[in-house]
Amino acid sequence: MRYEVVTVEWEGRPVGAFVPAPLSDVGELGAAARLDAARAEGVLSATAVRHDPRLEAAARLLLRAEGVASSSIEAINAPADAVAVANVDPSVAGPAAEVADNLRALDAVLAQEGPLTCGDLWQWHRILMASADLDADLKGAWRNRLGWVGGPTPRRAAYVATPDDRIDALMVDLVDYANKPSHDPVTAAGLLHAQFETIHPFADGNGRIGRLLIGWTLHHHIAMAVPPPVSVAFLHDVGGYLSGLTRYRTVGPDDWIRWFASTIEHAAMSAIETLAAVGELVASWPARLENLRSDAAARRLVDQVLTHPALDVDTAVSLLDVSRPTARSALEALAERGVLRPADLAATGEPGRPRSWWVAGELLDLLAR
Repeated sequence: MRYEVVTVEWEGRPVGAFVPAPLSDVGELGAAARLDAARAEGVLSATAVRHDPRLEAAARLLLRAEGVASSSIEAINAPADAVAVANVDPSVAGPAAEVADNLRALDAVLAQEGPLTCGDLWQWHRILMASADLDADLKGAWRNRLGWVGGPTPRRAAYVATPDDRIDALMVDLVDYANKPSHDPVTAAGLLHAQFETIHPFADGNGRIGRLLIGWTLHHHIAMAVPPPVSVAFLHDVGGYLSGLTRYRTVGPDDWIRWFASTIEHAAMSAIETLAAVGELVASWPARLENLRSDAAARRLVDQVLTHPALDVDTAVSLLDVSRPTARSALEALAERGVLRPADLAATGEPGRPRSWWVAGELLDLLAR
């Protein structure tokens, strides 16, 4: 896979910027890479959650782990309680809001139907960067300046990305390949991610959007209702992840695809183990309510916790169609029995904020592990 280093000017001095070959130029990979990708595809297909509403609801909780891990790779971290609340309460600010934006972008990715377009990528970027400190004209638009990674300036950076006047053509090629890949789905997902990171088309958020692209590819080309949380696996081997991307750019795609296939295979198997643990936890909840009346609101509310891991009184009122005192009593009853806990929002930077939210603490802690 050929590449080109072109000279661009930055503050009056020359800098070498990396321009990858288009994906349409990538030929057949080596036998070892093809075998690893085929095995990973088999594991993904075998572990996919399809057309089971209860399982799909549990599996979608794994998207929370995906969004949190993808943000963490970029050093954006927030407590699980704050993220859960920020996902439904737009008044929460700071890192929790940025992680919640990642979760909302994931939802948009899985809701997207039809062929991928540059417009979809721009929309995902606007959602992802909604709370970020980035100029408004750079949210949902290709960058119009030089981009680099790993240094204070491009002259001291680990990598200088494709010049902005080359972005359009390379992204059109990437989108065309995404819709009609010439390789198996696992290889296609790996190539799309690595190529996107190489182009680095946005001013910020490229890593997170690039990892969203993996989920989109698996969702569309393996028909996975909920792709496994690949960012969790990447987070466990950030060094392998970054060195793999470097080898993709400079040596060729085979080593990167072998690492990617192995990592995504482990992500799928880990997801199944986590889903089993979630299932056991959720199954334990009704037994904790045995001493409540059969018509108690808490008995009905516990069935909503899996899909609403952060609840306040207003949400409980809406879900149960009961009065506010009854809704509050139901929340407190679930908290007394360990299904919920008052949300700890102390780390959001909003001292004095009323503790008016409850979260599924055990569930969030399980996902955080």
